Amino acid sequence: MTDTAIELIGLTKRFGSFTAVDDLSLTVERGEIFGLLGPNGSGKTTTIDMISGLSRPNSGAITVLGIDVLAEPRRIRRSLGTVPQENALYEELSAEANLRFHADLFDVPRKGLDEKITALLELAQLQERRKSRVSTFSGGMKRRLALVRAMLHEPQLLYFDEPTLGVDVQSRHALWDRILELKDGGTTVLITSNYLEEANALCDRLAIIDRGRLVALDSPAKLRRSFGDTVLEMRTRPAPGDDVVRKVRALPGVVSVIASDSSLKVTVEGGADVTGKVVTEVIGVTSLEEIQSREPSLDEVFLSLTGKELRE
Repeated sequence: MTDTAIELIGLTKRFGSFTAVDDLSLTVERGEIFGLLGPNGSGKTTTIDMISGLSRPNSGAITVLGIDVLAEPRRIRRSLGTVPQENALYEELSAEANLRFHADLFDVPRKGLDEKITALLELAQLQERRKSRVSTFSGGMKRRLALVRAMLHEPQLLYFDEPTLGVDVQSRHALWDRILELKDGGTTVLITSNYLEEANALCDRLAIIDRGRLVALDSPAKLRRSFGDTVLEMRTRPAPGDDVVRKVRALPGVVSVIASDSSLKVTVEGGADVTGKVVTEVIGVTSLEEIQSREPSLDEVFLSLTGKELRE
């Protein structure tokens, strides 16, 4: 068995004159939690549709769990567990009936099924509503049910689109823990999300795509470090002028400088030496009232790579 769960080689998809996915190549390892991030219209959904065998590329190759998806698109679907943004539940059935119907579709063995359904309903915090119609559920309850339904047939590859969208904090963390347990058991998890805290908490690696092209691929920690070592947030009086911004930006080791009102945000690489030079430059021109330092965030990395906010 290969160690590769997903391999995309030169994947391209066009809709008329518009190129949604442009020569995309990447590999997802088995047992990995892999995040696919990008602004709206970046090609994420189109890529997932091709991986799932729901859409054919104009060119390129797709291998999922050792299967050539272009040659055998239906074969791969039984090995996938999918949670799209639309929960696609049967509203007139109960929570338990939804799970039993899913079990029948995927030939889940009857032995031990009751215990498995109970465990999943407990995970989704829906055990007391197992006999209730899904149409009576809140949006968060439906989301939790859709998530555990995808886990029922123990797929080798799980795909979650915005996994905990609309889910309360307590349930979110319980579901995160369960996703991490699935990884420990060898399940490969593919996530698309606009919630960067979620991507940071769960994903071993992240691919950032923009306009259908891959712009970055690494672990969350390494992506943050690629943007710089430290972010300095300074409050000054008077407000930093263009001369301060210009002088700080010219310093070796300064990655970016953003001035707004009475604050200055400077991203640096090179540690304390560069930080000291930045502070010296600032206090030589204006009065420094407050300074804080922290690691760069994924939001800042994303914005620097795509020029866009992820939640636009």
